[in-house]
Amino acid sequence: MPKKEKTFDQELYKKVRITDLILFGINSIIEGEEKCTFERLIKECFTMFPQTFSFLKYPRWPDSRKLDRPLRLLRKRKLITGDPQTYFSLTKLGKKIAEEIAKTFHQRRLFK
Repeated sequence: MPKKEKTFDQELYKKVRITDLILFGINSIIEGEEKCTFERLIKECFTMFPQTFSFLKYPRWPDSRKLDRPLRLLRKRKLITGDPQTYFSLTKLGKKIAEEIAKTFHQRRLFK
């Protein structure tokens, strides 16, 4: 049986920084024992947070450009490693922050 996709309450996740949503997405993929490729990350982020990661005029489609600058910023801050040609990983600090975000999400009942 396919695993159920996680979705979140848009009113709550709209208040979360896009970099934090991406860290959460990377962590979610890695915890699912998958490699976090760029394509997989786009799918994960769009599935969980569609309002944030969609095209403005075409909200049913993911906009990969919304990940570009935040990914570079996360790499510059040494929270992630990797690039779109290979795959992404969390550094120790990135993992710690992603776990804190996950706790916040669960406490605020972001899951639908």
